[in-house]
Amino acid sequence: MIKNDTIIYIYLFVKQIDITKRMRILVTGCAGFIGSHVCERLIQKGYSVVGVDNFDLFYAKELKTKNIEELLSSPCFRLYPFSITDAKTLSSIAEPIDAIIHLAAKAGVRPSIADPQAYIDTNITGTLNIADFAFKKGINKIIFASSSSVYGNAAIAPFKESSITDAPISPYAFTKKSGEFVLYNFYHLYKISSICLRFFTVYGPRQRPDLAINKFVSAILRGDQIDVYGNGSMMRDYTFITDTVEGIIGALDLIMKNEVIYEVINLGNNKPFTVLELIHSIESILEKKANLNFIQEQPGDVQITCADITKANSLLNYQPKTKLMEGLRLFYKWKLDEQII
Repeated sequence: MIKNDTIIYIYLFVKQIDITKRMRILVTGCAGFIGSHVCERLIQKGYSVVGVDNFDLFYAKELKTKNIEELLSSPCFRLYPFSITDAKTLSSIAEPIDAIIHLAAKAGVRPSIADPQAYIDTNITGTLNIADFAFKKGINKIIFASSSSVYGNAAIAPFKESSITDAPISPYAFTKKSGEFVLYNFYHLYKISSICLRFFTVYGPRQRPDLAINKFVSAILRGDQIDVYGNGSMMRDYTFITDTVEGIIGALDLIMKNEVIYEVINLGNNKPFTVLELIHSIESILEKKANLNFIQEQPGDVQITCADITKANSLLNYQPKTKLMEGLRLFYKWKLDEQII
């Protein structure tokens, strides 16, 4: 039996790819939840994709491999199984690149508290490596996945891009803010355009198994207990994956049309729900009650996220279309279709 590693390397070194007539976009984190959807959308829109992913073991490698199963059969997709923390390996990417969509990161607020150095290595040093790679290769367009976590608990909802973001409450948050600083520095010094997109609780098919919606659906289906931090009143601005992807594509369109720009833009839904409201919505779709266990709030968790999307609407024509109940139904259908419980 051929192992997944072997398949990946076969595609890397053997597959013949004709991308001469398409613009090439380098996507880091291409095998992840958001990254795999972005790659598919780029190819649909006529781009070729050079993907980078190290298949980090934060969650099962098999899930990430499945995310890009169809991409691997496309002549418009090439995979490099590299880590962005290895600058020398990154430099071996030889194809001419028109723009970079930098999604690769160590994810998760709570795990970042347990291992901040790993988050610094990937999210700060890795982003510096991507910016330096762009500079050395003459690439002057970078779109960066930042996070709503940079607002901490200081910002007043809905969060505006102009809000002060100097009080992060987790290592994950400060590494994402640091990524924005890295890219602003390269914009200032070398005229490399960057758009930093602050994502707000993205969910949908292929969502990471550690995230709330995925965990809640599985727990309710199995009859397992759900730990609810605090009294369940924390609010999140849940944003469906297709809306986030369209925002990323809008950012790509914007950066391609401008010679030199630097922007920070929220990509959210502007409609926050409490954790209990989310759970009750899932209960109604599954037609099954959740077994709730209320426990102490966790360090690093912000009380509310809510995006002001005025700027995204103005610059990207960003208009999120998927309401929470519709998105949850689509997610549940995916879970059933894939038999992932």
